[in-house]
Amino acid sequence: MDKNFLIQEITRLKQEKNAVILAHYYQDENIQEIADFIGDSLELAKKAQNTNEDIIVFAGVHFMAETAKILNPDKKVLLPDWEAGCSLADGCDPKDFSEFKKQYPDHVVVTYINCSAEIKAMSDLVCTSANAKKIIESIPDENKIIFAPDENLGNYLQKETKRELVLWKGSCVVHEAFSLDKLIELYNKNPTAKIAAHPESESHILKAAHFIGSTSGIINFIKTDPAAVYIVATEAGILHELSKAVPNKTLIPAPSTEDNSCACSECAFMKMNTLEKLYLCLKNESPEMLVTEELRIEALKPIEKMLQLS
Repeated sequence: MDKNFLIQEITRLKQEKNAVILAHYYQDENIQEIADFIGDSLELAKKAQNTNEDIIVFAGVHFMAETAKILNPDKKVLLPDWEAGCSLADGCDPKDFSEFKKQYPDHVVVTYINCSAEIKAMSDLVCTSANAKKIIESIPDENKIIFAPDENLGNYLQKETKRELVLWKGSCVVHEAFSLDKLIELYNKNPTAKIAAHPESESHILKAAHFIGSTSGIINFIKTDPAAVYIVATEAGILHELSKAVPNKTLIPAPSTEDNSCACSECAFMKMNTLEKLYLCLKNESPEMLVTEELRIEALKPIEKMLQLS
């Protein structure tokens, strides 16, 4: 379908149906351009909580649309591609996690927002990479903590908070794809560059970074820092919006171990959403995210605690 037709129709349907489009920074550029709001997981959760429209179209991955539905039981929440999942969320099965939890009965359970509603429902607190440190630090020192599902983020938080965490062994394929050798090679060619990395990356990448932070944290750092060149170690979709904010700075995606077309790390799940799927999803009001009320109430508790602390 023609891009201009799709943009025109999405704009028309949005007004006609009183819909809002929320998009993650890792989405395709065309989707970022048409979205009403672009953000990272925390910003999008807050936005979903405070939206007035009848329909929320979530251009992101499954757990994000699910979180929006948990926060908005009376709104219709749509996801352009139902198959847009998340390696991190998929790697934490509720039955397995329930068994894991039983081994540590006296522990407070903190889960990263990149997990299913079932996992959230088993948690005491939910966090994002933007507020994880704050959430861990809000827990009294005498309390023991389970952190799931991202082991890399968990290791980073142990160092940052000086707290011992029991970690679930999970990881994000995008943030584990960065090559340290290629990164060092790239840095040697750009010695004035600063490396900004997401805490889901492996520890050897984080050791090389000048700044570690969430997607929005990386954006704010690059906007305010005086350097002229940055190597960015997170999903390459971040560069679209960021390059508009800092037109005079050079942004280089951190190299991936794979020799793909962009030589960077892209999330195949995030890129499953397209303008055409966005249009069809608005037109047909499908696929729709549904969560049982019983599960929603349990999953909402740790999310609300997080939003209060944030």
